[in-house]
Amino acid sequence: MAGGHVAKDSGLGANGPRGNIAGLLMVGFAAFAGILYGYDTGTIGGITAMKDWLRLFGQPTTDTDTHPTGYFIPSGRQSLVTSILSAGTFVGALVGGPVADSLGRRNGVFLATLVFSTGVALQTGCHQWAAYIVGRVIAGMGVGLISTLIPMYQSECAPKWIRGAVVGGYQWAITIGLLLASVVNNATKDRDDHSAWRIPTGIQLVWAFVLTIGMFWLPESPRFLIKQGHDEAAIHSLCRLTSLSPTDPQIELEIQDIRTSLEEEKALGESSYLDCFRSSTGNKIALRTLSGIFIQAWQQLTGINFIFYYGPTFFQNSGIKNAFLVSVATNIVNVFMTLPGMWAIERVGRRPLLIWGAVVMCICEYLVAIIGVTISVTNKSGQQALIALVCIYIAAFASTWGPIAWVVVGEIFPLNVRAKAISLSTASNWLWNFGIGYATPYLVNSGAGNANLGAKVFFIWGSTCLGCIIFSFFCIPETKGLSLEQIDLLYQNSTPLTSARYRKELIANDVHVAELKGNVPTSPRDEKEMAQEEKV
Repeated sequence: MAGGHVAKDSGLGANGPRGNIAGLLMVGFAAFAGILYGYDTGTIGGITAMKDWLRLFGQPTTDTDTHPTGYFIPSGRQSLVTSILSAGTFVGALVGGPVADSLGRRNGVFLATLVFSTGVALQTGCHQWAAYIVGRVIAGMGVGLISTLIPMYQSECAPKWIRGAVVGGYQWAITIGLLLASVVNNATKDRDDHSAWRIPTGIQLVWAFVLTIGMFWLPESPRFLIKQGHDEAAIHSLCRLTSLSPTDPQIELEIQDIRTSLEEEKALGESSYLDCFRSSTGNKIALRTLSGIFIQAWQQLTGINFIFYYGPTFFQNSGIKNAFLVSVATNIVNVFMTLPGMWAIERVGRRPLLIWGAVVMCICEYLVAIIGVTISVTNKSGQQALIALVCIYIAAFASTWGPIAWVVVGEIFPLNVRAKAISLSTASNWLWNFGIGYATPYLVNSGAGNANLGAKVFFIWGSTCLGCIIFSFFCIPETKGLSLEQIDLLYQNSTPLTSARYRKELIANDVHVAELKGNVPTSPRDEKEMAQEEKV
């Protein structure tokens, strides 16, 4: 373990005492952005199954057994309309890095909501297929920006003792958005005019408005302000988040910690996207960047968005009569099981939850695949077992990989490359989201040019969850209870397999980067010790 002067204070770590409710509410509100992400993701699966939407953008068919509405959309169009949002989000996520570094984390959100609202308005008012697709792309760019900026903002502003739960709140908001989309879709699906799908689409403008108004009251990230050289503004921001005075020793220590870490990073030169893959320093930036990229990829490869993108269609084809209600039920499980996950992040830790969550998902998905290929669609008991296993699988995802992937991405990168590395990680999420969304109809649908896997697709998701287990064991360290600057020390002085032990040393000794480097203001404790020494 690195040596040096070690503090014994309780340690602010990242923004303040545990009793500061105002600061937590401010940072927690930013999670509302997840509703935009979740609602937009969740609404399309129901919209593409609505009769009026299919009548406008699809084709008529006499096969009412497979297509009860009398209309269908070819696999190519279904792939495009579902996955094209992710193409836009991929671009938005990559742009999110430069936006965060130039406009700031908070101001970047204002740009994101403007872009998102433009795309939603275009989708809501259009009658042409091309216009609808363009609207999906533009809205996706806004969602991509948000998915980069919000976890970054929350990680940089939240207290270390509850940072995981706060960032996990972003995933909880995503699940609430998915549930709201499912409920609204279910409420409008039987309308026989354009309002059936325009109402659930247009409601997204309300979510964007609420987020925009709320962000006006939130401070900018103090870490971004220090990076820009605005130390006074950073102190003011930190004071708002912690309810401490500018002269409080803990504020001074926190500012000095951030400044010291940033100076060390700047000594290596200006950061670029290539620097995110630098492997020549002890900071292990390449490992951290690849870990962020792959944890977001594996999150998508758990197969979770298969349920939320194609749930109604999949359940209908499996012989379940009211597929929309089953979709609502799975979303309710997703919402409420995220809450114990947010609690466990700071109690159990990131690493064990990722490993055991993947184990449970792997078992459930293999069982779903086995049941799906061995029973008929008229087997009621078998269908009930299938629904139950899907709900257990969703519960395992919601309480582990759902929130934790965002937590890990938000906290493992050093400040100098954080915006760019998070944007790369988030772009990975959306790239795989796009690939899975585009390929799935060809994998599960019947007919010429399709693989007609049906429930057998869960053999693929079960195998990818096996990959999640291996990845988590060898690549993800335990960072529970550490400040962002202490996580830098963790990566420099340990490996994922030894991180739990080193983490305990950092917490037990309350190590601060500024103190290790000798750049620390005198604290009240130091003054008392000096006074005692003088008396002796």
